[in-house]
Amino acid sequence: MRGAYFDGDSPVAQGVSLTLSGGALVLSFPEGDSLSWPIEEVRQLPDVAGREGAVLRRVSDPLARLFVTDLSLLDHLPQRNRRNPPKGRGRLMAWAVAAVAAVGLQIFVLVPLLADNLAGFIPPEGERALGEATLGQIREALDDTGMSPLAICEAPEGVAALDRLIARLGGERDFGQQVTVSVLDHEMVNAFALPGGFVILFRGLIEAANGPDEVAAVLAHEIGHVISADPTRHALRSAGSIGVLGLLFGDFAGGAAVLFLTERLISARYSQAAETGADAFAHEVLAEAGISPGALGDMFASMREKYGDSEGVTAHFLTHPSLGTRIEAARAEVDPEASYSPSMPAADWAALLRICD
Repeated sequence: MRGAYFDGDSPVAQGVSLTLSGGALVLSFPEGDSLSWPIEEVRQLPDVAGREGAVLRRVSDPLARLFVTDLSLLDHLPQRNRRNPPKGRGRLMAWAVAAVAAVGLQIFVLVPLLADNLAGFIPPEGERALGEATLGQIREALDDTGMSPLAICEAPEGVAALDRLIARLGGERDFGQQVTVSVLDHEMVNAFALPGGFVILFRGLIEAANGPDEVAAVLAHEIGHVISADPTRHALRSAGSIGVLGLLFGDFAGGAAVLFLTERLISARYSQAAETGADAFAHEVLAEAGISPGALGDMFASMREKYGDSEGVTAHFLTHPSLGTRIEAARAEVDPEASYSPSMPAADWAALLRICD
């Protein structure tokens, strides 16, 4: 049986004799040399030689070709039509896993670490500017009236009542920065803090509260986040994550980035340490102001009863530790011998309820 062998380096074919021996196709050259192709490695190239013959190749040799005209040889090559697995598939999978791990490392480890360190170096005026810009984006994103941006509630009597509540919570304490509290005219039951000392309450939260003490407790909790610069770190983390995702999926610098960052800030999920710290700050501030620290637990409990564990303000506060643990912690701070008073008189509470009128 004869064949024409092309070594892949020279365009000139070499005549070879072909024999089957010991599970191999042996190619013998006129000079006496020979090559042994294991039968299980021999493949036929489809539709190359037409009816006159067949072209064979060896799996481990990507260039060499063997042309044969005696097609009876093909009956002795059981693997000739088998498709070869793509070379380097294992290596490709390893690189893919490594790439996913690298992205995860950046988003979940490096970006938070960098954000935590950068937060302490942002000057107050820069942090304030970041908060103002973010608040503007949030007002634009949440407006569904067509009269963008979403209105800030500014009824004079309601604003005055809110200012008196903030002053009472502050007492003799120095917050270390200007704290600005705004009420947005939206039915969402939520509250959150922004960089630069901005605390945002929603009309829906005030209307859903069972009295002013629950609003005071939410306010104290969010001020605790402001004092610890949690919103700044969270904003830097979100921006860093957007940058990493933008490299992977395209331009995240436009409207999608704004909406993503807005959602992340409104539904901020702080770490266990940050949430515990904000709760402890609220307990302390409320007690110093003569307001029961249990109001924070009452707020958690009433919101959980009304909205469940996955909606409204409960979802905002539903992070590590469990909500039940936080309710118990707040109520444990109540001093049975202390004399507490409402956070604001009835007239101020009525005015606060009408702050968006």
